[in-house]
Formats: sequence, C-alpha cells, structure tokens
Amino acid sequence: MKLDVDVLRYLSKDDFRVLTAVEMGMRNHELVPSELVVRIASLKHGGTYKVLKNLLKYKLLHHDSSKYDGFRLTYLGYDFLAIKTMVNRGVFVAVGRQIGVGKESDIFEVATEDGTVLAMKLHRLGRTSFRAVKSKRDYLRHRSNYNWLYLSRLAALKEFAFMKALEEHGFPVPNAVDCNRHCVIMSLVEGYPLVQVKQLQNPDIVFETIIGLVIRLAEHGLIHCDFNEFNIMIDDDEKVTMIDFPQMVSVSHRNAQMYFDRDVGCIFKFFSKRFNLSFQEHKHDIDGSEVDTEEYDRPCFSSIAKCAGFLDKELSASGFTGKDQDEIEKFIEVGIEKDTSSDDEGTGDEAHISDEFAETNIKDFDSLKLLEQPERVNRDEKGEAEERQQFCEAGQSSEPDTQDLSDKEEEANESKNEDNPELMHSLNKHRRKAAAAVYGRRKSVTSRNSYKDKGGKSSHNSKIQKQLSDW
Repeated sequence: MKLDVDVLRYLSKDDFRVLTAVEMGMRNHELVPSELVVRIASLKHGGTYKVLKNLLKYKLLHHDSSKYDGFRLTYLGYDFLAIKTMVNRGVFVAVGRQIGVGKESDIFEVATEDGTVLAMKLHRLGRTSFRAVKSKRDYLRHRSNYNWLYLSRLAALKEFAFMKALEEHGFPVPNAVDCNRHCVIMSLVEGYPLVQVKQLQNPDIVFETIIGLVIRLAEHGLIHCDFNEFNIMIDDDEKVTMIDFPQMVSVSHRNAQMYFDRDVGCIFKFFSKRFNLSFQEHKHDIDGSEVDTEEYDRPCFSSIAKCAGFLDKELSASGFTGKDQDEIEKFIEVGIEKDTSSDDEGTGDEAHISDEFAETNIKDFDSLKLLEQPERVNRDEKGEAEERQQFCEAGQSSEPDTQDLSDKEEEANESKNEDNPELMHSLNKHRRKAAAAVYGRRKSVTSRNSYKDKGGKSSHNSKIQKQLSDW
C-alpha cells in the first residue's frame, strides 16, 4: 500500500484518537467491536461513527461485518500513528521519497528540522511474498496468537536493539536514532547495495573485510542469518556497512552452524561469480602432498572462540536460553572459584579425614560395650533373683498392713462423699455393675436394632433371641 503522507494534513485530533482506540482494542480483539471503539475513544460530543467513516475513506481502517460489526487497523493507519508520534517527538518534520523496498519492509527518506536526511524503515510483515514469518523468524517465541502488526512491531524493536548494541561495539552499522511501533529511524548510509556494484578497485580487501565481519559477529555471540549482497552497503571509498538485523540469532542456537556456513557460502559464491575471484587453499593430504581445492580460508564455525563479549545474552537473541546464562556466569566466576578451592582443599581434606576417624572410634567403642554387656548380664541375673525372693517375702508380710490402710482410706472417702448425693448415686451404680460382672449376672449386650419387630422370619428369630437372652 502506497504511503501518502498528504492525508496527514486533513486528519484531526479526533481522528487520531479513534485510531488509537482501535489500536488499543486490537490487543485482545482481531476485530474491535464498534461499541468498544466508542467506549475507548469517548469523544466529548460523540460523533465516533462519523470519524470511523472518514477513516474508512482514507483506508486507514478495515471494516468487517461478517460475524459482527468490527474494525481493525491497516498498515497505512499504523504508519500514520507511528509518523504522528515521531513528529510530536521532534525526530523529523518531513517525509520524502521511497528509497527501498523489501519482502519485510519499506524504506523512506525523512528530514529533520535542520535539514539532516535520515532513513525511516517501516516493517511490513505478512506480505504475499513472505508469509512464513512464524516458522522462519523467532519473533513470537512462546506466544501462539498474533497478528501482522504485532509481529512488525516486535521486528522493529529487535532491529533497533541490535543496531544500538553493534554500534556501541564498533561494528559498521547505521546510527539508530529512534523507534516507535513498527517504525525505525536511522542514519542514511551513503552508498549502494553490493548487488548493484559491478566493479571494485580492491575486491580482495572488500572480501576479507566482509568475511572478517562475519567472524567478529560470531566472536560476539551473534550470527546475522541473512548476510548476503543485498544487506551489505558499500560507498565510493569501498567502505562496507551492514544492514538488516531483526533475524539475528545466538551462536547457541541449534542451527547456528548451518546459518553461519550459509552466510559464508553466500559471500564466497557472490565474489566468485561477480568479481571472478579464484579461491584456492592448500590442504595437506594423508601422504603429505598438497591438494588444491575450490575454497580459500573458509572460516570454520567450531574454530571460532567466543571471547569478545556476550551480545546474545545482553540482547536475548534467539537460541540463548537460561541454561546458557548460567554457564556464562559460571565461566565468569571460574577464576574466583579456582582461588578459593585451592586454599580450601587442604583444610577440607583434613576435616573429612578427622570426621571419618571419629566415626570409626565411636563404632569401635560401641562394639567394646556390646562385648562387655553379656558378662554384666550374667553377673546381674543372680542378684536380681535374690532381690525377687526378698521382695516376695516382704510383700507377704506387709499384705495385712496395706489392707488396713486401704479400708481406712475408703471410709474417709465415703464420709466425705456422703454430703454429695449425686456422686454417691453414680458410685453405687458403678459398684453394682462391677458386682454383676464378677458374679456373672450381667446381661449380654446386643445391637440396638436386634429386638425390633420387622416382620417375617427375621422378627421371629429376634423374639427367640430375646427370650434366650432373658433366660
């Protein structure tokens, strides 16, 4: 869809308010109901439907009434919201011509208040030429539901973050200025895409510079994944600048080696076809003779040491997991752990040996006690038998004394309890039960429902059981 910024002159404050209301409703609606748009916009004097009609005329919204009366933003309406925000921030004041178009974005020239020309990149995911975004890009991560506007916003945020970090680490990338929604503002690169260049003064130097960038990115923990002649800019002085970063992944990605080899292969293939560079390297065969092959200094992914930094951790690049973060923290703390472990090795071993020695001494001491115990038991058995005999004799002699004492105590208790009739009644009841149990006169206890007359044979049997219990 063509971006016609002249329409911005005719949009009022209420128009942008309704556009923002539709954007807010699209957070949890594929089609925002018209009633919800009215409620979110809450215009003072009403007229929301009139504003919606005006926005539909400029194709800033799409209306669908198949299921219910609803609206959704188009890419043109999303562009206008992002441009309006940038203008209010003072990032630029004018929009110029379109200077580039790709399968995922459109690029325009914009001018600041002092006349500086910048580049505005509008991400447009979901085009017919590139709809396999969910499988080829890791923007969603764990999310399942999405729309193309939201994916474009995620891609813009990711590219802005990568551009900022790479610029701080000295990579030849455009200067990132600002970002809002799916719009990224960056400095304009003075040059041409490498695919448009037909001749170079020093193709060998340019080739080595580009391969060096691939290796430097891998040393910092990143892989471009789309590093080819379309994403490399070169100026008249043959200075190289790389662009297009939202698809970058970490070297910890499961397909990192495949992406790395593909980037290197694209550069080798382009320079061999366009500039007729002959790539030959000398490899030693098993016999020691040199063999000519078609490759020259092709970098190997496994031989690259990740020692320059951890940009994949800082930017949470695709493929960098929490496990990788733990390993990095362990790697950073290796020096401290080595020092402390070397000091504590001696003391730790001594403490371990002393603990084991103490345990063995305790076991030996317990075994000695167990060996001495049978002798003591044999000695004590005789004494216990003598004591039992003496106790029995003393018990027989003291039985009448204890009986007299118990009778006296019972009389004293009865005299005390005579004043309480309830207590006496309960005591007498317990005494009668005890006497009946002793003389065998207590009735057998049966279930509560055994005597009930329920009719039939069961009732006859129950009567017989009742008579037997009475006998």
